[in-house]
Amino acid sequence: MSRARIALIYVALVGLPLLGLVAIINTGRGLEAPGMTGMSGIAPLTPASGGVPMPNLPLLLLQIVAILVMVRVTGWVLRLVGQPQVIGEMVAGILLGPSLLGWLAPGVSAALFPPASLGFLNALSQVGILIFMFLVGLELDTTSLRERGETAIVTSHASIIAPFFLGALLALPLYPRLAPAGVEFSGFALFLGAAMSVTAFPVLARILTDRNLHRTSLGTLAIACAAVDDVTAWCILAVVVVIVRAGHSATPLWLTLGGSAAYVVLMLTVGRWLLAGLGRAFARHRKLTQDLVAIILLATMASAWITERLGIHAVFGAFLVGAAMPRSPGLAFAVLGRFLDLMVVLLVPLFFAFTGLRTSIGLIGGGGLWFWCAAIIAVAIAGKLGGSAIAARASGLPWRDAVALGMLMNTRGLMELVILNVGLDIGVISPTLFAMMVLMALVTTFMTTPLLAWIHPAARAAAVQMRDIPEPEGATG
Repeated sequence: MSRARIALIYVALVGLPLLGLVAIINTGRGLEAPGMTGMSGIAPLTPASGGVPMPNLPLLLLQIVAILVMVRVTGWVLRLVGQPQVIGEMVAGILLGPSLLGWLAPGVSAALFPPASLGFLNALSQVGILIFMFLVGLELDTTSLRERGETAIVTSHASIIAPFFLGALLALPLYPRLAPAGVEFSGFALFLGAAMSVTAFPVLARILTDRNLHRTSLGTLAIACAAVDDVTAWCILAVVVVIVRAGHSATPLWLTLGGSAAYVVLMLTVGRWLLAGLGRAFARHRKLTQDLVAIILLATMASAWITERLGIHAVFGAFLVGAAMPRSPGLAFAVLGRFLDLMVVLLVPLFFAFTGLRTSIGLIGGGGLWFWCAAIIAVAIAGKLGGSAIAARASGLPWRDAVALGMLMNTRGLMELVILNVGLDIGVISPTLFAMMVLMALVTTFMTTPLLAWIHPAARAAAVQMRDIPEPEGATG
């Protein structure tokens, strides 16, 4: 395919939606938010009492036991129908929250998860998410993008801008109905677009491995596009967080923008040079020592603290350390082996449970709100699946592979929930919209495996042959 045609496709699929996005932002400036401040069914992050609260250790342990049991049971049930473990974990969080347990047994729910106790559960889950984001950055591999060339660039950028544009367009009718009080339309629209654009890189990689597609041209292209999507979505989200927090943060906007840019450059140059010493130490000791683990955790938490203080969010700092880690042979595998079991079995399920406790499906009451929930799901699928498939087909892929790629890119998983929790924390989305977006994340993740089996029947047979092989190492989200 000629470079002129590639350039024309890129302008049509990426440039024109960007111009439309600018028009949407300008159009929405005159809209007013409804001022949705009600938090019915949503647990507050901090206890109402003053002073320094002390944790109720027996209650916290009981909460953890209930969460782990529910996660294991739902994960086992959903694996029977061919779904990945992460789907069961996401569903378990919803079942333990006000959407089911709080509705069926409000007394049990209030006794097991009283609002004053959730701050400690949240703290544990946030530590887990910081480590998870470090692992996501560690697993990023840009070599596959370079190998796939122009097709990967066009497809990845189109798979970002198409759902972003449609999400921002959907913000026009959603803003007057579901936006929180005091949120500017620009921040609301940009956040909605960013939330629509994310792809769950680890879940996608796991599905490809299960279907024996990870070494095919489709698999390498999907991994390359998902890696670009993740980096781009987090960069966009960082900008959105800065915009939303600008009016309420004690940190001046110029300091946030300039400090963040300087810190990213510092981490990708000096930070990468310093972290390269970990690769040399790993090669010298031929194992991941406790000192190296301590240095990795120290760097991750320190970087998270810096980005939080700069006014963006702690998850960006953790992700940046993972992206700056050396790609020494065996180091990433050793780090994953050391952290992964604790993440999968304990910390990530706690995050899912806390997300479920913040999700109240009951807030979506009446046909009107369910209509907008369905619209969110439809727009998310059309933008991500449709945009990726059209771009891949225009770049020369057969229709079957193009549609399969769109299905894979439509997987959102844990990455979506991390973004949604950031949005709820900074007040850019309301609890009702949060519940709708959580349902969207569940639907788009759940549909990937059966649709991929339908579009790629040969991969289904390969997956059957691999059932007795142990699960591959990788993050869950």
